[in-house]
Amino acid sequence: MKKNYINLRNVSAVLIMVFSVFVLIGVSSFSVQADTVPHGKLIIFHAGSLSVPLAKIEKNFEAEYPKVDVLREAGGSTKMARMISEVGKPADIMAAADYKVIDGNLIPQFADWNIRFATNQLVLCYTDQSRFADKINKDNWYKILQKKGVEWGHSDPNLDPCGYRSLMVMQLAEKYYGVKGLYNKLIASRHKKNIRPKAVEIVNLLKTGNMDYAWEYLSVAVQHKLKFVKLNDHINLGNYKFDKFYSLARVKVAGKKPGTWKIKKGKSCTYGITMIKNCANPVAARAFLQYMLSPEGGLKVLKNMGQPPFEPCRVPTEKMMQKLPRVLKKLVVVKK
Repeated sequence: MKKNYINLRNVSAVLIMVFSVFVLIGVSSFSVQADTVPHGKLIIFHAGSLSVPLAKIEKNFEAEYPKVDVLREAGGSTKMARMISEVGKPADIMAAADYKVIDGNLIPQFADWNIRFATNQLVLCYTDQSRFADKINKDNWYKILQKKGVEWGHSDPNLDPCGYRSLMVMQLAEKYYGVKGLYNKLIASRHKKNIRPKAVEIVNLLKTGNMDYAWEYLSVAVQHKLKFVKLNDHINLGNYKFDKFYSLARVKVAGKKPGTWKIKKGKSCTYGITMIKNCANPVAARAFLQYMLSPEGGLKVLKNMGQPPFEPCRVPTEKMMQKLPRVLKKLVVVKK
């Protein structure tokens, strides 16, 4: 009878090959899993008015993802967007106080989509030390601002949405109260030194007594425990139902190129957020946005700090919806 002999050398070679394949598969699987765990530095540029809530959101997020180091840089939304588009500064996420800043400066070259996640309204802030603090109210604020010796200001309309929105409020006040020439009179009573790069900077001037009144967002006033005059919905830019009236306001601001200008038209305050194309840390960026836009996460923080979020958040078209990362689609609806 012919005996079948097994070649031990061949068997060993086969076993080594099989083992190698399993090792490679295991290493590959581990690498994929490791790459999907958020880690590393996450750079976020954002509007100054988001500083306080984002500090809280950052703390919560890093507690859940301790391998991520969130690095935030705040400033006027227009300025921060241009730091990305014109200066070339690296960023993973951009959050603007006016969603149109993202549309105008980052889409389509630097970003594919823009999620609208919160609203706000403008108020006139002051402290107990402000001149006429015991007399100012929603009916006479524009008279108080014109009084001799009263110092008031707002942020730079060329750098910060709160700046051009402040001017819009005063234009709308002229129409609403029916006081001819009111806008020009108010501007004439404001010193140019009281125009600052970002709205949050003015908070310190108020608290130190170097300014009596300042235009700010309601959320900023609440977060910094400032007194404020709450204005009628017709002029505070906080109610989308009055967008037709808000559109009567027009403010001229600097364009993208030096020496150019564009007109900003009044519209209710709507914040936008996006992830920058080809960002250095997309895994962490997606995880942060998923937490930021969650009703029990970032949106809850915003609500608790005086800034009404959109629940759910929104994008204007189905086409934009399809461009969103998969993990964000369930948190967003299509709504203009």
